[in-house]
Amino acid sequence: MTAASALYDEPGPKALARHRLYGRLAVLVLAGLAAWLVYKLFDTGQFTAEKWNAFTYKGIQELLLRGLANTLRAFAWAAVLSLVFGAVFAAGRLSDHRVIRWVAAVVVEFFRAMPVLVMIFFIFIALKVEPRWALVTGLTLYNGSVLAEVFRAGVRAVPRGQSEAAYALGMRKTQVMAYVLIPQGVRTMLPSVISQLVVALKDTSLGFLISYEEFLYAGRQIATNLDYSLPFIPVVMVIAPVYIGMCMALSWVATRVERHGRRVGRGA
Repeated sequence: MTAASALYDEPGPKALARHRLYGRLAVLVLAGLAAWLVYKLFDTGQFTAEKWNAFTYKGIQELLLRGLANTLRAFAWAAVLSLVFGAVFAAGRLSDHRVIRWVAAVVVEFFRAMPVLVMIFFIFIALKVEPRWALVTGLTLYNGSVLAEVFRAGVRAVPRGQSEAAYALGMRKTQVMAYVLIPQGVRTMLPSVISQLVVALKDTSLGFLISYEEFLYAGRQIATNLDYSLPFIPVVMVIAPVYIGMCMALSWVATRVERHGRRVGRGA
């Protein structure tokens, strides 16, 4: 008896027929909802040329491209600085010195608990930092503190015998971390790191609240323009696939890196 059959009963002919019926009904319901949504969009005139005419202008295209470039620029800075912040404070959390561990724990827990939007507003309004760097700093403090815990958990997940064997060979702590724990921990922590970077990418859209001219800010300027008949839905249809595509591309890169690391690990 297999493990699967021990946990679940194999469906018989009647159960299979019932499952197929449920599946077809679910497809029909989803198709009906999609058809109703498309009908409502047509009915409210969301596909008329007037609504989409704005995207034919060069100025609008340049505005969107400039906003997209600003989004990617802010994300690149926030991603790099978050990784550095996370690595530094993860090292602090793993320190042998109690004072350093406590200080690192207080900093990490404070910024992890603070809402990222509150930090961005505080830096922008109270410290009078320009919008881009207020956004980058807020994203760095929040995502960096989360990544610090991810790094720490990844190192802790390596079996204790690995570090004990390395110490038995005469390695120092820095060597144990660099040659034994971190290389093995990276494969464990990589999916969580990429997931957090995807969160950072999506959170760059908070920049429009402090007038940072990123992608969503550009979309809002177009959507609220009376000359283009307030094309809210067309703007969403243009912007949403770009955000989804960027997040999927980042996840695809993570998957490739993870598979490469797994092959290298097996070959070692």
